[in-house]
Amino acid sequence: MRAGPNSRGTAAERRTRIHVVSDVHGNTEALARAGDGADALVCLGDLVLFLDYADHSRGIFPELFGVENADRIVALRTERRFEEARELGRDLWAGVDRNAAIVAAVRKQYAEMFAALPTPTYATYGNVDIPGLWPEYAGPGTKVLDGERVEIGGRVFGFVGGGLQTPMRTPYEISDEEYAAKIEAVGPVDVLCTHIPPDVPELTYDTVARRFERGSRALLDAIRRTRPRYSVFGHVHQPLVRRMRIGVTECVNVGHFASTGKPWALEW
Repeated sequence: MRAGPNSRGTAAERRTRIHVVSDVHGNTEALARAGDGADALVCLGDLVLFLDYADHSRGIFPELFGVENADRIVALRTERRFEEARELGRDLWAGVDRNAAIVAAVRKQYAEMFAALPTPTYATYGNVDIPGLWPEYAGPGTKVLDGERVEIGGRVFGFVGGGLQTPMRTPYEISDEEYAAKIEAVGPVDVLCTHIPPDVPELTYDTVARRFERGSRALLDAIRRTRPRYSVFGHVHQPLVRRMRIGVTECVNVGHFASTGKPWALEW
């Protein structure tokens, strides 16, 4: 990371630059470089790689059950045959301590990824993350926030992690009411940082998966009501629209970092 915004120098040198990433999904190598040239890194979650939909050989699932079964479950989920996907999962997990196997694999990934995070990093959870494990791996240079706000370079950032409940049943899905309460707790901010997008069709539709992901109505209402300068989020890997305005707010999908390896930059 470069010198902080309060260091001495010209006006240009004192500008604040923040890099934002989301949906890291195991890309530790790129994560280690994500803060280069910035005063701070903001990470919007989904560090865990359970199954790579582009490369079915990568992730926890194929490590446990093989690529052929990964191919099968991706096909079922893509076709929205969720009950058949769950049935296949039940068959594969029979006789296996599912929780122990997943937690062990996630711990291995978290150890590598949290060690790669630059200082300072401000982070919140994605829907596939396991929040209970984060305190074990987040070092003193990483501040974890959820339903909270923090000042960075003179601007107020609010953070809300997790996703809403879906048939996928990922680890950190919460109810609409719980999510709305966290949005309310954050209140008015300059930059509203969430894992999932506001509930706008252009921002929630994934053009490759060919389905709508769940966005938050409470987040959309908060954007309209509190009018932050920016709303930044991830979750939808290949959105129909990556950037649009809602009133005065610039809404930005910061990208599928696992695929691009490039952070989105915010500077003032």
